[in-house]
Order: sequence, then structure tokens, then C-alpha cells
Amino acid sequence: MVPALVLAGFRVASVDLRGHGDSDTTFTSYGDAETSTDVIALIEELGRPAVVVGNSMSAGSAVMAAAHRPELVSGLVLIGPFVRNAAVGATQRIMLRAAMAPLWAATAWKAYMPTLYAGRRPADFDEHRTRVVASLRRPGYAKAFSLTTRTDHDPAEACLPMVSAPSLVLMGDRDPDFPDPVAEATWLAQELHGDVVMVGEAGHYPHSQQPDIVNPAVVTFLQSVSTRA
Repeated sequence: MVPALVLAGFRVASVDLRGHGDSDTTFTSYGDAETSTDVIALIEELGRPAVVVGNSMSAGSAVMAAAHRPELVSGLVLIGPFVRNAAVGATQRIMLRAAMAPLWAATAWKAYMPTLYAGRRPADFDEHRTRVVASLRRPGYAKAFSLTTRTDHDPAEACLPMVSAPSLVLMGDRDPDFPDPVAEATWLAQELHGDVVMVGEAGHYPHSQQPDIVNPAVVTFLQSVSTRA
């Protein structure tokens, strides 16, 4: 997505979650609230309001940032968004926590990743998965990843009525993390009084699976936000 946004004239800053990517593992807590404060700190450092693009769990963080610091967030793009807790039973929660335990998190995630790319798979998927697994096998990173998967999204959901920024929700029509992707996307867009783009032949990462659909939609949204500002 970044090259397309830069080509359209936008400045882009990419953020690694705590304990992921180039971030370190010295943090004592992980979750929506923590990520939202990190995003707010970065926007303050950059010196001007920003549209926050959040995929998966970081969508909840984007919502919290927009709710608590509306003067810094001029818009939201939420992709495959987790902004509320899934309706699962105690047994499922225990099984997920066990599957993502640090000792075998890298192996479990390697096996699970293909399901998240239901539909059209990016040409470089195998290379990407290899990099992700290698990243998780660095000392301390599997633990950070495991703790992040335990994030409680109730605080993010509670912030929805406080958000006034224009919003765009993008959801893959085959996203396996939601029983009904259309219903989830529609619910969130209604809560935020925003728009929805359902992306065909895509799972949890439509921006990497169907960039020819997602990038123009995001650019058009950003241009409308800029015009409004």
C-alpha cells in the first residue's frame, strides 16, 4: 500500500507493534490501549494530524486514538478490523491461548497464516511467511506475540461512540477471523457512520491480496479527507 499512497502524494509512516518487526521486546504491556498511545506519540512527533490505517488488532488502537485525541486523527481506515471481542466460549479461548504459547508460537503461526490469505494469495506469500516465522524465532519475540494475541478489545468498542473522524472499513469477503465478514464490516461502519468496501477473493489482509481494489479505495478516501480538511 505504501508506494501507492506515496505516488498519490501522501506522506506515510509505518509503525511496528510493540515486540514485532523492528520494535524491541522490553515492553511490560501490550494491547489496544498501548498501541493507541504509541500511535498518538508518533503523530505528535510528526507534527500534524494524520489518517490512521489499522489492520486487524491495530484497528482497535486506531479507534481509541481517534476517540481520545480527535484533534490528531483526521480519518480512519480500518482493514479486517478487530474492534470488539469475538463471541467465543471459554474452551475456544483456552485453546487459542495454548496454540499461541511462546514455546511453539512460530510453528503454530506458520501453519495458521495460509488460512488468513483465503482467496487470492500474494505472489510473495511464501517469502513473507518465511520472514515472519524467522522474526518470531528471535529471542523474546514469540512471548511478545503471544501476549499481543490476548488483547481485550472491549475498551476499543467502548470508544466507538466518541469517534467523530470520517471512517472507511475494508473487509475481505473470505476473512476467516469473522463468522460473517459482511455483517461485521456493516456493524462497524454503522457505529462510525462510515463507509464499507467489501473486497472479493480476499481474507484477513485484503490490502496485500487485492491491492488493485484496495489502493484506489484508500486513495479516494484520503483525498476526500484532505478536501474536507
